Amino acid sequence: MKLPRTMLLITFGLLPAVSIADLSANVGMVSDYVFRGVFQEDASASAGLDYAHDNGLYVGTWAADVGDGIETDLYFGYGGEAGDFSYAIGYTGYFYSDLFDQTYTELNLSLGYSLLTLDVALGDYDIPDPTGDDYRFTSLTLEIPNGPYLTYGSWGDEFDGDYFEFGYGFEWQGLGLSIALITSDDVQGPTSPLSSIILSEDGDGSAETALVFGFSRSFAVGE
Repeated sequence: MKLPRTMLLITFGLLPAVSIADLSANVGMVSDYVFRGVFQEDASASAGLDYAHDNGLYVGTWAADVGDGIETDLYFGYGGEAGDFSYAIGYTGYFYSDLFDQTYTELNLSLGYSLLTLDVALGDYDIPDPTGDDYRFTSLTLEIPNGPYLTYGSWGDEFDGDYFEFGYGFEWQGLGLSIALITSDDVQGPTSPLSSIILSEDGDGSAETALVFGFSRSFAVGE
């Protein structure tokens, strides 16, 4: 956990003087927290804080309730655009309290053109084995501005599996609202009234397909 925090401080030190106008915060909740096709928790609330500069540098943190603890993400990187092309390179650390899970650290790469974005995460899972487990996650997203999106994601190296997600997000009365249909071998059934609508299940009680709802609110810090 020390490495990402140290690198975040270094990143802040390299940035120009921080302006409050460049800071934003967000809060939200989802009926199920499903990340890259892997179920995390029912009815999960989250909050985050981000700093983004016009020169492309960004740094931030995000936290979510995962039932048996809190997930805290720390990330930073650089991104930009050139015509219809977009690109980014960054680092993300995923940390968990109360032994919910072990630490994950990733190098994140992104390349986009027009409506398509290719994302690649090269990660290390800090299991008790000193060597850890390496993994790769690759996703391709087609997103229509102010319209629906479709994502296909696949795990590789020490991890295995893939998933599809079809969703739509829009803003209403200052709130960001979203709905997503997720198909994955690892999405699980609901255990709370706020959990997702399960459309189909396999024999062991986990769901192959689920409908997930969410809402969020973002705002500039200092406004």
